Amino acid sequence: MTSTMIVLIAGLVVVLTAVYISWRAGRLDRMHIRLELAHEALEAALMRRRAVVLELAGSRLLDPATSLVLAAAAHEARMAGPEEREHAESDLSGALRAAVDQERFTEKLSESPGGQVLLEELGAAVAKVVYSRRFYNSAVGVTRTAQRRWLARVLRLAGHTEYPQFFEIDDNPPATMATE
Repeated sequence: MTSTMIVLIAGLVVVLTAVYISWRAGRLDRMHIRLELAHEALEAALMRRRAVVLELAGSRLLDPATSLVLAAAAHEARMAGPEEREHAESDLSGALRAAVDQERFTEKLSESPGGQVLLEELGAAVAKVVYSRRFYNSAVGVTRTAQRRWLARVLRLAGHTEYPQFFEIDDNPPATMATE
């Protein structure tokens, strides 16, 4: 082997390594973008659920105690800081289950004008939260795995970003909505 051949092989290895590292960095960047979009979709779904719950609480279709509990849970979820956000959203899910699973809840809303529309909106909003959270947590898992790879850690391909955190809430839908 001549020295020219060794230089060409070494140059090819360097170029291929640079292309691979660039591809990995681009892939990690696309994962972070996907993660941000999933986070925004989750935030929008949670906001929509709170809005529908507040609309339902203010509709005068429910008894005052149920309306107050739902409105208070939705308000707490909206005002919660980052530390207590998951807990407040779980509390809203629990309050929603307690209200919707009452015997007369769906009957009363179905008989009221506009009540069926509110029930359908609520069911769609609850389902959207479930799907959005699953999609977000899936994106978090993939991104964390990519950030933990040795090449990403050694070359700091993720920059100074922290590991994304999973969003764990109790988002089980009410029993009457789960069967629909």
